[in-house]
Amino acid sequence: MNGINFFRGWVCILFSFFILHPASFSSDWLQFRGPNGAGYAADARIPAALKIQWSADLPGRGLSSPVVVGGKVFVSCASGPNQEKLHVICFSAADGSKIWEREMKATGRTMSHPKTSVASSSPCSDGKRLFVQWSCNDLAAFDLQGNLLWLRGLTVDYANASNSLGMASSPLVIGESLVVQIENDSESYALGIDVKTGRNLWKMERPKAANWSSAIVWDPGSRGEPVAVLQSSKGLTGVDPHTGSRLWEYTDGAGTMASGVAAKDAIYAVSRGITALQPRANGAAPEQLWRAEQINPGTASPVVVGDRLFAVNSAGVLNALDLETQDRGWKPRLTGPFSASLVAAGDSIVAVNEKGLVQIVDTKAPQDAAVVGTLQLPLKEESKELILSTPSLSGGHVFIRSDSKLWRLGE
Repeated sequence: MNGINFFRGWVCILFSFFILHPASFSSDWLQFRGPNGAGYAADARIPAALKIQWSADLPGRGLSSPVVVGGKVFVSCASGPNQEKLHVICFSAADGSKIWEREMKATGRTMSHPKTSVASSSPCSDGKRLFVQWSCNDLAAFDLQGNLLWLRGLTVDYANASNSLGMASSPLVIGESLVVQIENDSESYALGIDVKTGRNLWKMERPKAANWSSAIVWDPGSRGEPVAVLQSSKGLTGVDPHTGSRLWEYTDGAGTMASGVAAKDAIYAVSRGITALQPRANGAAPEQLWRAEQINPGTASPVVVGDRLFAVNSAGVLNALDLETQDRGWKPRLTGPFSASLVAAGDSIVAVNEKGLVQIVDTKAPQDAAVVGTLQLPLKEESKELILSTPSLSGGHVFIRSDSKLWRLGE
């Protein structure tokens, strides 16, 4: 083979590899709050002047976030008189056309608070597979073409796990392990599940208390492997995602709604306000770096942008906390109320309130000019439709869903 043909051959092989073996692209948003569950996309861009570029109808209710993988957007829903029909829909990110839809029947309890839905947990992906969990504790894995790979009815395995208000913790993938939290007042547990087979790698008993927060990833970089950080009313637990070994414990309590965030070589826990923690390598309890009791996130999880942590409280005040000095002199008031968590890219934050008002915040602007763009989503007034879903970011686009619609926002 001459040099030219050899080069062409390798080009074809590489092209085929990336076509046949989809991996996570830089613009992917693979889980609730994106990379490591931190709510920040380093490669995305948030335009100040947003408009609706397309919308797609959804067949049922849901507050789960969209997942963006390789130019496709995946959304879960629940429909039927008792939300017993479970849907997964795949759309083209380019134009909103439906690529495929799958429907299953719930095997667990479909009770939830009237404001929320059985489709409350956000899907997640490892770039090759899609994992979808519902409040009824049904869990399914698909390939990106919509083929069912495995299905678990966790209520069949663990019959007493339930919550009268509905479950909401979202799963995440770390390596070959899918980490799932099923935490409630009765049979409370966390699982590490083999992404290929759906079988348990490990099972951990968890505090018997209702919990709607989601696990995040702590990545120590060269010092070790990524760690799953589970949050509950008791505090935080660092877990080896492949063996279920408890690596460390923080036992001073934490919130059960807003989730913490890992950034800047620390974990910022929603605990007695915001508590900055530095995990240790020897298994000892994390070092407490500082605590800011005046920062009290409501339902929305905080996000770190640059050298500041941003958290919106129940009054709609966006508190900016300097990570070095703990100063919070910059605190514009947004239009609330908020259930959706904050997401960010560059110096901008997207905050979407329950009434569908999208607010773009420039974190470098003066406090009185921080909101640099707004867009009102057209919600259905007759059904009193709300936005409870956290937005997802990909490239220069914002994806957001309600019970009835999926929207792509951009310039």
